[in-house]
Amino acid sequence: MQELNEINQLIKIISKLPGLGPKSAKRIILELILNRENILKPMVRALNEINSNVSRCKLCGSLKSIENCTNCDQKKKKVKKICVVENIADQWSIESSNIFDGHFHVLGGTISSSSITKENFLIDSLQKKIEKEKIEEVIIATSATVEGQTTAYYIKDKLKHLTIKISKLGQGLPVGGEIENLDDGTLYSAFKNRVGLDTKSD
Repeated sequence: MQELNEINQLIKIISKLPGLGPKSAKRIILELILNRENILKPMVRALNEINSNVSRCKLCGSLKSIENCTNCDQKKKKVKKICVVENIADQWSIESSNIFDGHFHVLGGTISSSSITKENFLIDSLQKKIEKEKIEEVIIATSATVEGQTTAYYIKDKLKHLTIKISKLGQGLPVGGEIENLDDGTLYSAFKNRVGLDTKSD
């Protein structure tokens, strides 16, 4: 392969993306170069816009544009429920399945994640939203991993002083399963069979 510094640098960057390695990165780069006008240039513009305008909302943890957060700005939502998920991919999976039509709160990871602290969970803003929007139920949709379940009970403990129903996904969620990898049928079963968490226990 030709030793071009620009290409080698891009290979290293693309290889860091989930599910991609050096070989996949090389194929992607070649496709971009051969389709400069239709793919490469539009992609560069789109990436620049994302870099300038898209960030994590400091209230709900979802993605927001420079103008507003569509997840927070849901005045038309009549469902008084909030679904708490680990990451954006989980939110997108649940939204695309049309199983849940309410508010989302994105934690940004789990308690044991090396890149996240408990402060990043935005629990204070979650509590304020629950009180302001008169939320009736918080559905904790963390994964069925040890980390996900530990995080679920941490959230439950932080909200136990509120007089609301707190539930977590039930039957249908396989042990060790991550939300973003589940099919719509499994997600539907998990939501339908969600179980309440006893907020009075220690």
